[in-house]
Amino acid sequence: MSDNQFALLRQRRFLPFFLVQALGAFNDNVFRSALVILIAFKAADLSSQEINLWSNLAAALFILPFFLFSAIAGQWAEKFEKARSIRRIKALEVLIMLLAAVGFWMQSLPFLLGVLFLMGTQSTLFGPIKYAILPQALRSEELVGGNALVEAGTFLTILLGFLCGGLLMALDDGPLWSSVAVVVVAAAGYLASRHVPEAPAVAPDLRMNWNPIGETVRIIGFLRGNRAVLNAVLGVSWFWFYGAIFLAQLPNYTREFLGGNEQVAPLVLTLFSLGIGAGSLLCERLSGRRIEIGLVPLGAFGLTVFGLDLYFARPDAVAATGLSALEFARTPGNLRIMVDLLLIGFSGGFFIVPLYALIQQRAERTRLSRIVAALNILNALFMVAASLLAMALFAAGFNIPEVLLVTAVLNALVAVYIFTLVPEFLMRFVSWLLVGLLYRIRIDGADRVPEDGPALIVCNHVSYMDALIVMGAVKRPVRFVMYHRIFDIPVLKWVFRTARCIPIAPASENADLRERAFAEVEAALAAGEVVGIFPEGALSADGQIAPFRPGVERILATRPVPVLPLALRGMWESMWSRRDSALRRARLPRRFRATIELLAGDLLPGHGTDAATLEREVRRLRGDAA
Repeated sequence: MSDNQFALLRQRRFLPFFLVQALGAFNDNVFRSALVILIAFKAADLSSQEINLWSNLAAALFILPFFLFSAIAGQWAEKFEKARSIRRIKALEVLIMLLAAVGFWMQSLPFLLGVLFLMGTQSTLFGPIKYAILPQALRSEELVGGNALVEAGTFLTILLGFLCGGLLMALDDGPLWSSVAVVVVAAAGYLASRHVPEAPAVAPDLRMNWNPIGETVRIIGFLRGNRAVLNAVLGVSWFWFYGAIFLAQLPNYTREFLGGNEQVAPLVLTLFSLGIGAGSLLCERLSGRRIEIGLVPLGAFGLTVFGLDLYFARPDAVAATGLSALEFARTPGNLRIMVDLLLIGFSGGFFIVPLYALIQQRAERTRLSRIVAALNILNALFMVAASLLAMALFAAGFNIPEVLLVTAVLNALVAVYIFTLVPEFLMRFVSWLLVGLLYRIRIDGADRVPEDGPALIVCNHVSYMDALIVMGAVKRPVRFVMYHRIFDIPVLKWVFRTARCIPIAPASENADLRERAFAEVEAALAAGEVVGIFPEGALSADGQIAPFRPGVERILATRPVPVLPLALRGMWESMWSRRDSALRRARLPRRFRATIELLAGDLLPGHGTDAATLEREVRRLRGDAA
């Protein structure tokens, strides 16, 4: 993170809200973790089947309000001033946590599950405000940094909350210490909420629809107009289905199949959570700080492979019980289990981060908050379904490793279905892998592509990999117009077809294909898509930029859309250029994993921009670095 991001933590317009949401996430997980440990280790006279039932019922009751009340909470967040709403929500949290203290004192599981439902309702009310208040509190250039701080803080406090709740409940007076913790943290959150600056209502005249079913259907309907966002939302919801099953089983799995005591359950949760954090951070590094949905298939693969290995590592219960964390780590075979748990979380980070980023990138700004509400609803629905599936499997006689095995197999089937339905994910994975293996890339200015609406990208053409490099660097899908013989290269042909590239040929080779290509470009731009072209018309034969052909002028005359000039630098001496022609002696490339650059100029208007102007701009950007 940059200094500007951390500077927000010193400003009243951000810091109180950051503390409110961080303390809320922490308290949710202190309470939930303490309750799960109470069920698994401290509740008297509960059989293994009863523990499984209570644990999964607890998971379902916490997320059920998200499904029932998210649509209403989204309307409320838009209709009323947000700072006052936050204070009311945090005051409600204090009351709920006082009830939690009573429940811990009574050690009444039905009472505590009722409190858990109320806690889920309170979190449901806060969710839409959490995402809607940032655009009002921060400047546009601060939104990325502000969101990064919020997400980082949320992840850290969730992990700490799980650890703290489990450790407190493991003490001799665990219910007492857990009660004190949740009440104190709730009070601290309320005090922080009193310093949140005013955030005016964005729709004060909104008529509330109190019918949760009708409003839920209407909000989910917003997803239907954007297939990419819909599929990303479904992918996120599936991850929470997978994660809900795993997290709900881990405490009892620890006790029965790992032989651990109350110290081992937080350790297992820590491994899973740290894996997600590490995967998320590495995801950002591997994608070069760009949204790279090509990492999603890699994450899905890991969720299945390491989930399967977790089953084979320990399919049956162990004889030893009550192992401390140190004894557990020293027991033969447990290192494999710890690595599996870490890598399941690691794969989850690869899977979930690009999907969340894709939703934020491709959703309409005017509907983003409602789409987030729809996402929360579907997440809740999938998590309830996960709890119901787990309870059904236990009722059918499955043990915990078998339930986890079924989940891993289901993940493989769902992944195959998603990637068959939306081959863009696999296409981006193949292109990310190829480009990442062959090059080191520095990118500057590729984010100047308009966030929505039609646009044209023009770039110099040096190698067979140019289109893949540009598609990976630009945040929106790009439909490249390319020479049909390059389009037909084996392996790459599948990538180009999946990316809906447009093959073209000179009139002397195939006049019909040429006209079809121009017609498809016109249709794509009319539909608001981004089209990329190489105006030179062919790969460079000598590393220099050839004169731009008038085809770009024909496109702009018909559809004068904004144009972004790009220049690839350093490609001539790298792999896949024509520097070493087929007539020369075959040899290995001189610069495997060459460092290359992709530079963008200013966005130019479609009206009045001709081929000569674009050629001069691309030459200026490229300079002497062929």
